[in-house]
Amino acid sequence: MIGKMVRILFVCHGNICRSPMAEYIMKDIVKKEGLADQFRIASAATSTEEIWNGTGSPIYGPAQRTMQRHGIPYDKNKRARLLEKQDYGRFDLIIGMDERNRRNMKRMLGGDPDGKVNLLMDYTDHPREVSDPWYTGNFERAWDDIREGCEALFRYLLENGL
Repeated sequence: MIGKMVRILFVCHGNICRSPMAEYIMKDIVKKEGLADQFRIASAATSTEEIWNGTGSPIYGPAQRTMQRHGIPYDKNKRARLLEKQDYGRFDLIIGMDERNRRNMKRMLGGDPDGKVNLLMDYTDHPREVSDPWYTGNFERAWDDIREGCEALFRYLLENGL
């Protein structure tokens, strides 16, 4: 069982598709398990492409519609935010969607001395990158990957009592 507050930050390139979907899928999982009060879950970007004059873009429409189709509640006011070096101390796990994210995360965070930076799909039986629906247009495929990854991450946390 979970023994303390677990702080997870999901990260992707723009923080408008994959990482917000992971944030809200994971929030839904822990809520349904009655453990929401033991988790702090957020998301961030490795790029400023979706942040203008300090204001982040909202979750991309197709990502919102995908969550709606699957009954996942999300904050309609959620805005993209940039990963900050201080996030390394604020979170127990910093989870990227692809290898490019991981490289950028480590660069932005100043390294990974505690082994907090991982890829979401590394927790599954079939490690791989989460495809980027911004480029593929396939939000259901990204949804399937992210859901699988979040469920595997949750099982890992329960088994290891992080």
